Amino acid sequence: MQHLKIYNKQDILSLTKVRRFETKLGERIHVVDDAKNLEESLARTSAKYIIVGVPEDIGVKANMGIGGVDTAWVPFLQSFLNIQSNDFFEGSDILVVGHFDFSTEANLIEANASSFDEKVEAYRHVVNTIDDEVEHMVKLITQYKKMPIVIGGGHNNAYPCIKGAAKGWYKAGVIDIAQINAINFDAHADYRPMEGRHSGNAFRYADEDGYLEKYCVVGLHENYIQQNVWMDIVNNPFIDCITYEDIFLHEKRTFLQSVAHATGFTEDTLVGIELDLDCIEHTLSSAATPIGITSQHARQYIHFATVDSKPAYLHICEGATKLSDGRTDISTGKLISYLVSDFIKAMGI
Repeated sequence: MQHLKIYNKQDILSLTKVRRFETKLGERIHVVDDAKNLEESLARTSAKYIIVGVPEDIGVKANMGIGGVDTAWVPFLQSFLNIQSNDFFEGSDILVVGHFDFSTEANLIEANASSFDEKVEAYRHVVNTIDDEVEHMVKLITQYKKMPIVIGGGHNNAYPCIKGAAKGWYKAGVIDIAQINAINFDAHADYRPMEGRHSGNAFRYADEDGYLEKYCVVGLHENYIQQNVWMDIVNNPFIDCITYEDIFLHEKRTFLQSVAHATGFTEDTLVGIELDLDCIEHTLSSAATPIGITSQHARQYIHFATVDSKPAYLHICEGATKLSDGRTDISTGKLISYLVSDFIKAMGI
């Protein structure tokens, strides 16, 4: 994993606002104790939850989207590390590995590609490298029965999360076959054709490669379902979806009934819990929307899906604090920190 930047304790404390008479998560969490022996460090740590950042927008650009989803990682971490350590959330069972840095590859493409099409093809090529390294990291974490929390980055990283978790939990003896399920709260299915890797086809690749058994996407916006993808979904008994319109316009199910349907559909094995921030209204993301669920809905989804399933990992993606078109929102990092803390708290219930 040549692109992985491993943090030490000073890296963590540099983002932590230490204050007398109180304790922050940044003072409690673990770091890798031997950067030269990452696998051994993960094997022996007492931490149950392993956080890693994938701050890249290469997969989004490979899907012809708006760049900038590489900007949420540091604001998230700064917010997360400054959560109060208390009886509600103590923090000593968490380890922050660090983050992947693919900026060199991105800069080379920007500087040398002669056309838009050439850029897109180059980005799709680099996504394969991202896949390999993220998959390896998730596999390392899960094979020692730790819980990966992956903060992106584009939704392209769902594929290596699924693949790595399936392999790792299988190696750990937790599942009988290297195959898991996934629940995705998202405005988009991300099940586009296999036209080269990008943020819009992670679940298709995971399915075709045999690492994804059942897939349920909740909150899908009817205006953004490609007809060919819709036909693939309705004709596949291992894929299910509940549209945003069915929940909030037609009221066929309540919000929590919809999440419960997803956890019931995927309850036969471990489940990757996915949240694309573009489903939350007025949240800065690569496909920001004025119509969507609220931040409170997102927190309820994370909590309920975690409590009512057997999580394989948590993946939160597509958030940004600054997009390449100039839009900014510094609150995105804090939103992600709430969601991650909700997940870890729910795991303890």
